[in-house]
Amino acid sequence: MSRVAVVTGAASGMGLAISRRLAERGNRVALLDASDTVQDAAAGLQSAGMRTLAARVDVTDRSAVEEALRRVRSTFGPIEIMVTSAGLDEFKPFIEISLAAWDRMIAVNLTGTFHCLQLAVPDMLAAKWGRIVTISSSSAQSGAARMAHYVASKGGVVGLTKALALELAPHGITVNTIPPGFIDTPMARRAEAAGNLPSIDAVASRTPVRRAGTPEDIAAACAFLCSDEAGYITGQLIGVNGGWYL
Repeated sequence: MSRVAVVTGAASGMGLAISRRLAERGNRVALLDASDTVQDAAAGLQSAGMRTLAARVDVTDRSAVEEALRRVRSTFGPIEIMVTSAGLDEFKPFIEISLAAWDRMIAVNLTGTFHCLQLAVPDMLAAKWGRIVTISSSSAQSGAARMAHYVASKGGVVGLTKALALELAPHGITVNTIPPGFIDTPMARRAEAAGNLPSIDAVASRTPVRRAGTPEDIAAACAFLCSDEAGYITGQLIGVNGGWYL
């Protein structure tokens, strides 16, 4: 069955891989991202015969998210699947984190997730069916030095996921989170180049499966959680991490 899906942070990395996997399964997929490259990402999927649309939107801007979702509804129909992959990271010693940096991190990673979910859930309630997957972080399980604001924001996403899972379960809506392990994405490569992360090869050598994760690894798990087959799975952290944090 073709569903209407919205994926945030969809211009590259995990968000793009998730969008592609959902579209390959026949879903109509709206790609949302703050980068103007989201248009090219959607066009690339369209050229392969997939039904997509793109919207450049900052998830911290509630009115912009609301307008983007109105466009999705007018083009594809009510929203049935929401995947929140938009995110921001930063490396900074705790005592050097400014209030502005703290507020921005919470705004993007946590409040942005809140906006997207709160604006989409009414469609799912009306349909008595829905799938929500948030992309959190394994750092919310393990902690991470020099990333206190990031870890706090992603921990909030985990808590929000669990609360919504309990509230929405009676309405046929499942809510799960994927906390990725070390995934080879453009964001990870930038952090590696800046000296904020060890080399990807070094981390891969210490990972139990002996490789770094890929965006496609995340997309595969996400697509399952968004399927009819996953209707009895809700409120869960589905770790896609190559064996870390068992």
